[in-house]
Amino acid sequence: MPVTTERLPTYFISHGGGPWRYMMAQSNGMYDRLAQSLRDMPRQLGERPKAVLVISAHWEEREFTVMAAERPPMVYDYAGFPEHTYHVQYMAPGLPALAEQARQLIQSAGFSARLDAQRGFDHGSFAPLVVMYPLADVPVVQLSLRAGYDPAEHLAVGRALAPLREQGVLIVGSGLSYDNTRRMGPSAAGPSMQFDDWLQQTLITTEPHQREQRLIDWQDAPAARVPHPQEDHLLPLMVAVGAAGHDETVCVYHEEGFFGGVTVSSFRFGQEGGV
Repeated sequence: MPVTTERLPTYFISHGGGPWRYMMAQSNGMYDRLAQSLRDMPRQLGERPKAVLVISAHWEEREFTVMAAERPPMVYDYAGFPEHTYHVQYMAPGLPALAEQARQLIQSAGFSARLDAQRGFDHGSFAPLVVMYPLADVPVVQLSLRAGYDPAEHLAVGRALAPLREQGVLIVGSGLSYDNTRRMGPSAAGPSMQFDDWLQQTLITTEPHQREQRLIDWQDAPAARVPHPQEDHLLPLMVAVGAAGHDETVCVYHEEGFFGGVTVSSFRFGQEGGV
């Protein structure tokens, strides 16, 4: 598969719960639609990216930090799952040169940034990536969130990273459009749908130059603190949107009744196949 040289779209994906990809037999089809949307992403791109830069909701540091390992290890950042899920391996290579370039771009935007040569793949990365690229033949670099969860900062970092799209780097914000494990099932139906409706309006029908301000003010959205008691799973969206510029938005995954009542979505910013 040839490596793309066109400007790639960016994505915000709802990455599912824990090591779900390794428990499909026990999930009774719960993840089938999410898995299908992830498998379709390489088709949408048309060509294999040079690398994937993942902003994971499961990695937070005091300053923006970029994974720089050549052979990233695994981080089993979950509890209460079957024993075999603590031995799975996703063997995609890292790309230290990309990590350094990302660090420099972030610093050029006025933010402190550092490299971490020890950090490995957490499930915000490997669970969706093993569906997208099961052969683990695309290099992957992770970027952390910054403590404090300032949406404007994460949007700005996305804007700083946007030039990587021209170099064949796929930027993926990996979080969840609804992340409240204490309120799932039927009681989540109303608030998750209200917030998802606001998200669809913000990302799809609002003019691109206005959507960033709406995202900065996301706590004003209907039921906002029910889907996101803590906004770590929403912040990867900010980086993906910042990197997208004024590109159009398409909802690439939408499901109502997930986990018995939750509405969840994923989005692409930019056209299929690049532009």
